[in-house]
Amino acid sequence: MTRSQKFFWILAFLLVTVCILTHSGLSLKYARNGLELWFNSMVPTLLPFMILSGTLIRMGLTDGFVMLIYPFVRLVFRVSKSACYVIIMGFMCGFPMGAKCVNDMYSLGKISDDEAAWLLAFCNNIGPVYFVSFALPLLGCKNLWPCIFGMYGLPVLYGLFLRYTVFRNINIKNCSNTQEQLTASKSFFTALNESVYVSLQSIFMLGGYMILFNLLMLLPGLFLTKSTCYIAPILEITGGLKLLGNNNPFYSMLMLSFGGLSCIAQTYSCISHTPTPIGEYVRHKLILTALTGIYYLLCLRFLRLW
Repeated sequence: MTRSQKFFWILAFLLVTVCILTHSGLSLKYARNGLELWFNSMVPTLLPFMILSGTLIRMGLTDGFVMLIYPFVRLVFRVSKSACYVIIMGFMCGFPMGAKCVNDMYSLGKISDDEAAWLLAFCNNIGPVYFVSFALPLLGCKNLWPCIFGMYGLPVLYGLFLRYTVFRNINIKNCSNTQEQLTASKSFFTALNESVYVSLQSIFMLGGYMILFNLLMLLPGLFLTKSTCYIAPILEITGGLKLLGNNNPFYSMLMLSFGGLSCIAQTYSCISHTPTPIGEYVRHKLILTALTGIYYLLCLRFLRLW
């Protein structure tokens, strides 16, 4: 870290500290909002999936879990069963289960470096339950399916594009019938115990990020009063969308695709054992956000979405 970078971060920390101390009531409000979102939304909806998924992976049961859908996924994506499991869990359970599953599979040697990088490019998105039950009603969506395609169809197409271009020569690590997977399989209680421990560690990390980035909404509220509702989703998506409401659904859809800085920080904590740098993940997120913007601009010319 250069001297100028150190100076910048020292000033940033001092600014945040002073703002917290001089506006303690407002700071408490934002921090409590982050804590409530984590405890009431993330813990009950995400933690069970983390524990169940971690247990399946450690017991070596993921191949059986994807048995019915794997022939289709293999035909389209040309991937291993382990990568198929990540795709399914990433899209079914939502952020950050995609990144968490990539990390778990890679840590246990079930996917290669290339597979991990490719999967992270498109499998870590806002969850469908959150999107349909919270985001779309908040935005006053009148046409459901085009919005669902924009949120999930575009990442699938982007993943397909990457698979046959950038990752066309991907190193597929298919260890379904090897001794490596057999030795990695564990008894139910051993796998459950490890999964609960790792999942609790991850969920507390995610909670810390949600509280911090909700707290940082204090800064635009103090210095950029008129732009607060537009900056807030960039920091933390759920709290930011609540502030923005349905004032600008197009912008909200872009932020849902991007995920916000809190989501990026949470993803960074989930992929610590993979070789994929966080900068590469962010680059793919920005590309998907740009594609989402183009898609909704075209849709708005022919459809009434909200």
